[in-house]
Amino acid sequence: MRTRKVKILATLGPASSDRETILALFDAGADVFRVNMSHADHDVMRGLVATIRDVEHAAGRPIGILVDLQGPKLRLGTFADGSVELTPGQAFVLDSDPEPGDANRVHLPHPEILTALEPGHRLLLDDGRVALTATDCEPDRTVTRVESGAKLSDRKGVSVPDTTIGSSALTEKDRADLEAALNADVDWIALSFIQRPEDLAEVRKIARGRAGVLAKLEKPQAVARLQEIIEASDALMVARGDLGVEMPLEQVPGLQKQIIRACRAAGKPVVIATQMLESMISSPTPTRAEVSDVANAVFEGADAVMLSAESAAGDYPVESVATMDSVAMEVERDPLYNGIMRAQRAEPDATSADAISAASRQMAETLHLSAICCYTASGTTAMRAARERPPTPIIAMSPVVATARRLALVWGLHCVFGDEPGELEGMVHRAAEVAQAEGFAKTGDRIIITAGVPFGTPGATNMIRIAFVE
Repeated sequence: MRTRKVKILATLGPASSDRETILALFDAGADVFRVNMSHADHDVMRGLVATIRDVEHAAGRPIGILVDLQGPKLRLGTFADGSVELTPGQAFVLDSDPEPGDANRVHLPHPEILTALEPGHRLLLDDGRVALTATDCEPDRTVTRVESGAKLSDRKGVSVPDTTIGSSALTEKDRADLEAALNADVDWIALSFIQRPEDLAEVRKIARGRAGVLAKLEKPQAVARLQEIIEASDALMVARGDLGVEMPLEQVPGLQKQIIRACRAAGKPVVIATQMLESMISSPTPTRAEVSDVANAVFEGADAVMLSAESAAGDYPVESVATMDSVAMEVERDPLYNGIMRAQRAEPDATSADAISAASRQMAETLHLSAICCYTASGTTAMRAARERPPTPIIAMSPVVATARRLALVWGLHCVFGDEPGELEGMVHRAAEVAQAEGFAKTGDRIIITAGVPFGTPGATNMIRIAFVE
């Protein structure tokens, strides 16, 4: 049983790929596991999925799996001497010539960038260590001015924060990885380096509802079209690493808050990622600043916080999850926490599901009910309940195991998989039984139940009922 509202997303890797460690990560607090296809092939991914499902069976609780597609990796070519030193103010050419480069030029094996660049556009190389500004642009050659120089070596990464690239966000590798992940029945697909809502359309077309589509916000172009991307996706991730390279670092904390609040208003899950407990890659304890960073994301009402290298390749993967769990638990016990959740609550939309979710939250608070029990086939009813951020525990009961697993990412939802009763009294009895069995209610307590009648109709939430636990 978890009493924590915010969810923990743990990345798997060399330090956490065996069953024993994955089970320990789950026991420490991980709710969803991430497989990064930048570092995993199909066989590794399928093996991890099988192990997670085995742990899920042993734990008796739905566990979500997110597969993170690599996305287009933009890199320079090579240099004749392996590296060069660039000086601020000098001219430096990026071109389509595959010959090894020197201090004056280098191959850029991405014609889509060369054709999209315009004078004044910035290019950031090697995670921003080298900054260039385009001064003269041709379809196969761009002359730049070095703004900040440093040593530049072979195949360093390229970021173009001012340039919208016309090519798809899905590479051929991504398409193959996507098909393999869908065939393995994963729950979420994360799409990297999107720039516009149209980038999500191809993934949605291929997925056909078999997995939720999560948009990673890493580029200024995506931030500029935030509302459209929220509408086109099932969830979002604030990927602060790449976002902090392509945008001024001081803007990222404010953007994080704006994105969380926009997602909360839309009722879409939002994950905060990158360097949350970075020092725990090599240290058994985090820094005070890292603890504050995790706490701020929890105070903002994020659905989930994510560990990357800390759990995938660090020396203390289980301790990292346990630390994140203890920080989140302490925040949610803070006397200011519920007030902050209440102050940032969005107005309900003019739908029956929103009206019932808002009413159930208010009734649960007024009557001090033990739990809000949501019957949900598609997950919509439970996500609308979570959008309210109630202090009362939410039990999401679904007859669809894929729905229960997908909802493991959503704030405050305790997910239960099981057959849906065929009639009203059976539904009430099962909700009371589950609330008691899961430790949220005891005999004599009251719970509130929401559902759609007739049963099994997705998106038809139209019933609310208060019941005693016998």
